[in-house]
Amino acid sequence: MERLAVLPPDARAACLANVPVQDQLRLLADWRFRARPPQLAPEGDWAVWLILAGRGFGKTRAGAEWVNREALMTPGCRIALVGTTLHDAEAVMVRGDSGILGTARDSNRPLFLRSKRELLWPNGSMATLFSAGEADSLRGPQFHAAWCDEIAAWSRPRPAWDNLRMALRLGKRPRVVVTTTPRPTAFLRELTRMEGLVLSRGSTFDNRVNLPRSYLLDMEAGYAGTALGRQELAGELLERVEGALWSRDGLERCRMVPQGALVRVVVGVDPPAGPGTCGIIVAGRDGDGKAYVLADCSLPDAAPEDWAAAVVSAHARHAADCIVVEVNQGGRMVEQVLEAGGHGRLPLKPVRASLGKVARAEPVATLYARGLVAHARPFPELEDQLCGLIAGGAYRGPGSSPDRADALVWAITELMLQPVTAAPGLRAI
Repeated sequence: MERLAVLPPDARAACLANVPVQDQLRLLADWRFRARPPQLAPEGDWAVWLILAGRGFGKTRAGAEWVNREALMTPGCRIALVGTTLHDAEAVMVRGDSGILGTARDSNRPLFLRSKRELLWPNGSMATLFSAGEADSLRGPQFHAAWCDEIAAWSRPRPAWDNLRMALRLGKRPRVVVTTTPRPTAFLRELTRMEGLVLSRGSTFDNRVNLPRSYLLDMEAGYAGTALGRQELAGELLERVEGALWSRDGLERCRMVPQGALVRVVVGVDPPAGPGTCGIIVAGRDGDGKAYVLADCSLPDAAPEDWAAAVVSAHARHAADCIVVEVNQGGRMVEQVLEAGGHGRLPLKPVRASLGKVARAEPVATLYARGLVAHARPFPELEDQLCGLIAGGAYRGPGSSPDRADALVWAITELMLQPVTAAPGLRAI
């Protein structure tokens, strides 16, 4: 339907010219025609279908349509509807605009008995509402199927989930659909790794045909690249690592553009020893002694001449006075590659690491904690790596090495933790 909707009127009319009007109306009423593929139940033998997606993606509609179809195709079946609270289960899963009552066909519309917390379909199928906060209420009943909504927001998910799974003992293949916006909870991470689970993912922007353009523009302007936007809109399951030197909440609080002139700008570089990402971070310091991360120009999977060109470009674009480059892996060769890419001598400052990456990062993390470092805008890939650096020496972030984070550490160390050797000049921004 979305492909038809974006066609020019003439092309759309041509596509439908030989389709009788009654068939067109039936198509419009058929969820399998209206839905996007991630909103349709997967084929094959599965126990759990997890829809992990951003707000407004259409998770509730997908869950409600699945429940209505299960009730229709399996007369007399028993279904559990588990919400964060009973109020949520009724207001969203049952009565919501995209809930069970709102999406049911007239011929298959259930009757809602609020006092009994039950939905009754014409063919004898029945669904019962439950609150995840009352896990013991799931003891005793038994079901063919279940729909769990916003499981990442359940206060005590494990007892409710365990009781529900033990109650799914009717029929040949009991199944459960889980719809939720992600949160970095241990239970949700464990659920995504469950055997027999099929995962569908999506973002708010996948549903742009059905959402106001002004809303999408506001969300993009206000939250693009932020941890909140990546979680609530893009549907990413962001890791919260115990013992990390940086936290996502802390990085969200340190967003600020420079308010005046910068007295220094440097480029920090962590060159790859072989295939991999070259970390390239631009940072500056103002006259009040506060540092700002200005740009992440890192280049993944690039040949030496390509990442050297990226470093030279970052230096020129930001009028940096210094390029701080780690030479542990390549020694003089790294300097030669950069100078060749710059077609002449560059203001290089080679540095050698005598401590591990995490040990070098700890003093910089302290500067963040004191409010002395800000990010001029969100840097998602860099911030993912910072949140994976663990006190004591481990790295549990994306990729095998925190190359972007290491480049940042070199840049901030040069700006904030080295003695000033000369009076720098002012830089307009």
